[in-house]
Amino acid sequence: MLDTLRDITIEPDAIAVPDEPHSDYERVRRIIAFISQRWREQPSLEAIADHVGLSTTHVHHLFRRWAGLSPKAFLQAITLDNAKALLASSASVLDATYEVGLSGPARLHDLFVTHEAMTPGDYKAGGAGLTMRFGFHPSPFGEAILVATDRGLAGLGFVDDGDRQAALADMTRRWPKAEYVEDEAATAPLARRVFNPAQWQEEQPLRVVLIGTDFEVRVWQTLLRIPRDRATTYSDIARHIGNPAACRAVGAAVGKNPVSFVVPCHRVLGRSGALTGYHWGLTRKQAILGWEAGQGLEAEKA
Repeated sequence: MLDTLRDITIEPDAIAVPDEPHSDYERVRRIIAFISQRWREQPSLEAIADHVGLSTTHVHHLFRRWAGLSPKAFLQAITLDNAKALLASSASVLDATYEVGLSGPARLHDLFVTHEAMTPGDYKAGGAGLTMRFGFHPSPFGEAILVATDRGLAGLGFVDDGDRQAALADMTRRWPKAEYVEDEAATAPLARRVFNPAQWQEEQPLRVVLIGTDFEVRVWQTLLRIPRDRATTYSDIARHIGNPAACRAVGAAVGKNPVSFVVPCHRVLGRSGALTGYHWGLTRKQAILGWEAGQGLEAEKA
């Protein structure tokens, strides 16, 4: 856990998924954007509240309810020094997880994920013959779209500006020949499983289906080896898949990760600790990292 967050008290009901995907997260996103742009100035709570037109009390309680930590703690969590701290042991973390394997005692991923890869033929066929069921659901990071096959979760993305069609198109272009069926009843249990920490249970792992090229799948499998409260770099990933010169290709594969959040591409940072590009936006990347910091604090209290 980030050292600067050690002394924060988490209230028992602090972590919650908003019922309305465009309410709490939209307000919090404006706060995050302001903090992200001004973190070097270490803005006060009063400055943050003034920027978003809310009272300091409202901002404080809204942010704690959403993330489980205060705006000040979130500011600390995304400073460059803390980003560098996340990277400090990245190589050793990946080395260790490669030694113990996915089921080893140094649990790879806090969602307790088990995964399988579709055959290269399935990918090359563009998903022909696959039935993809999709649905839209609230999440701590705005409305999410989930896509599932009979084998498990195959896609997770986010809706920006209420544009569900754009979010769906982002998924369908990945496997253009698959059949897509809207079925929120089928995807709702997966959404609860992904975004509710109470359901992150080792004895009931979340099954994820990875559909991509052999190279992409190897990168995504490596992402699953990054524990919460740690990060890695493109060059570390390239080294661990046995192709240290492939940093640019690794970056492209990370950007194509179809199962956002679950396959934690948000934990890949620049070598300097900078929060580099993210398919769903840097503000959301920062939001996820801050939310995970809150989850880690609650786990330490338990």
